[in-house]
Amino acid sequence: MNLSQIVETLKEELISNTQKLIRIESTEEEPFEDMPFGQGVQASLEFTLNLCDALGFKTKNIDNQVGYAEIGAGEELIGILAHLDVVPAGDPSTWEHPPYEAVIEDGKMYGRGTIDDKGPAMAAIYAMKAILESGLPLNKRIRMIFGLNEETHWKSINYYLEHEEIPGLAFTPDADFPVIHGEKGILVFNMKASFEEALADGGIEVLAIKGGNRPNMVPDYAEATLIENKPFKHILDAYSEENDLTIDYVKENDQVKIKVHGISSHGAKPETGVNAIAHLLNFLNLLDLQIGDLTNFIRFYAKHIGTEVNGENIGCNLSDDLSGLLTFNVGTIDCNKEHITLGINVRYPITHTSDDVYQGIQKVLDKTVYNHKGYITIERKDHMKPIYFEKDHPLIEALMTVYRKHTGDTSEPITIGGGTYARSMPNAVAFGPLLKHREETAHQANEHIYIEDLMLAAKIYADALKELL
Repeated sequence: MNLSQIVETLKEELISNTQKLIRIESTEEEPFEDMPFGQGVQASLEFTLNLCDALGFKTKNIDNQVGYAEIGAGEELIGILAHLDVVPAGDPSTWEHPPYEAVIEDGKMYGRGTIDDKGPAMAAIYAMKAILESGLPLNKRIRMIFGLNEETHWKSINYYLEHEEIPGLAFTPDADFPVIHGEKGILVFNMKASFEEALADGGIEVLAIKGGNRPNMVPDYAEATLIENKPFKHILDAYSEENDLTIDYVKENDQVKIKVHGISSHGAKPETGVNAIAHLLNFLNLLDLQIGDLTNFIRFYAKHIGTEVNGENIGCNLSDDLSGLLTFNVGTIDCNKEHITLGINVRYPITHTSDDVYQGIQKVLDKTVYNHKGYITIERKDHMKPIYFEKDHPLIEALMTVYRKHTGDTSEPITIGGGTYARSMPNAVAFGPLLKHREETAHQANEHIYIEDLMLAAKIYADALKELL
């Protein structure tokens, strides 16, 4: 049998074990005992390593920080880079099926992690199993590395790099098909301000604003708590209708809660979601708010950020021919009467730098006094530089050959705004599993993978490994 035929014999096992992994809620949490990323992430690592042991792989748990599974022998090492953590599911009521039940319906498996990155990780595991069962000579080693906090700070993969061997060539099944030959730079930062002045002028008073889960997710929910000194329900109804939004108006004693429901999506593609934070602040900007610093910030937000996703009015609307437009996503907000913090995720074009982004934003902020003592400030958190390979790079050409063989698609390698483990080491690229004609559902409600795509990915990865051996 060829590799694809072997993968087909493993179909039921692949599907079943993917479901089992999806059912483990592995969102990163605070450390617990000897579990640096929390109990759910730890459970996903233990399940995966135990499965790989049962499949005949050599496995290693490296201080519960990261793990790997390996087959073959020899000096050279081929890597597969995957991650077992997931972003939060968000509002469960927005899911057609519970996010951690791995329901299969109409040929699709639903659940958080099905496409990012548990489903693809399982496809790669069974690609390795097919290689093992095929009897192909394994004079190189194939090692699959399981990262545990890819969705946050990359401590896990960095721990691996500090303690273990780095593969000579690698791919990560954590993006799109065909091969990704470039990834935009990524910035995560907070925009902050403190509030000192407010006038009791009879305007509507904002007490608190909260929303979002992570900077790299378009927030599907945000809420504000107000004192309704002046009626505004008619403005709310008009805004909701004009923007086709669900906005709840909830009266609680002398306070009102405004709850905006958006649509979550990946922070790399904010145009595919509906940002609840942006719409909430845009709506608040329409009201007769109490004069003061907090209101000044809301006015600033509506003018310079709003619902824009490419940094048009905040000074960083950059682009290039290789990777297109910069994307700007406000993913979280935490605000009270004393201060505000916005969590922001920017994906900037390959030929630009982080300085281009920050300097452009700073020029806008320098002109914006939010109170009599200071300015809106930027707190830098994380930065990942862009990566880029020419299309004739041997790794790109090898993977493209396999992809074209299985799909008949003759299109060229692509660049993306997403950030994958390909950035973590030399000679690594992202490769699948999302096919060109499929909807992107990573970081969204109703995340799913088609069963036929899961199987195709496993077959492509098996042949890719054969090509690299």
